Amino acid sequence: MEKVEKMVTYFKEPGPENTEGVIRAVVERVKEGDIKTVIVASTSGATGVRFVRAFKGIAEVIAVSYEAMDSENKREIVRMGAKVLEKTHLPLEAKEREAIKNSFYTLGQGFKVAVEVILIAADKEAVTLYKDVIGVGGTDTGADTAVVARATTSKEAFGEDKKKKFEVREIIAMPLKKMWW
Repeated sequence: MEKVEKMVTYFKEPGPENTEGVIRAVVERVKEGDIKTVIVASTSGATGVRFVRAFKGIAEVIAVSYEAMDSENKREIVRMGAKVLEKTHLPLEAKEREAIKNSFYTLGQGFKVAVEVILIAADKEAVTLYKDVIGVGGTDTGADTAVVARATTSKEAFGEDKKKKFEVREIIAMPLKKMWW
């Protein structure tokens, strides 16, 4: 059986102080050449701005917020050529998905968010479906987690069609300690 070895960045604690480390880890992963899209959670848009600056010319960036972003941050993201998805739905917050959401939380809040922004981008038709993308999330603010996963809609993610199911393919970065509120 063929084996692939990859580097994973682990942070001792969750939180926004890990954002630059996540950016560095994701840049290294994007340099492998097979991933062209980075989807980042960014409520105010500040983390989105940081990612757009870091990936300008090397990957498409989509900044996702369930709220309205700060207008200056939004303008800067768009000015630099990235997409903004704001005031979005939260597909893992549905009552029937409580067990799925809690399963992702065992890997950290940032992990659940990284998965969720991929589902949101797919639901909003902002990415090519069934292609691998990078999802980035954080614990409260900033970024502390990044994964490679198949872009799938929330409707198909946990369905019967194996070719359309959501799959986390790689963990790029995540905190070792989890935060439970």
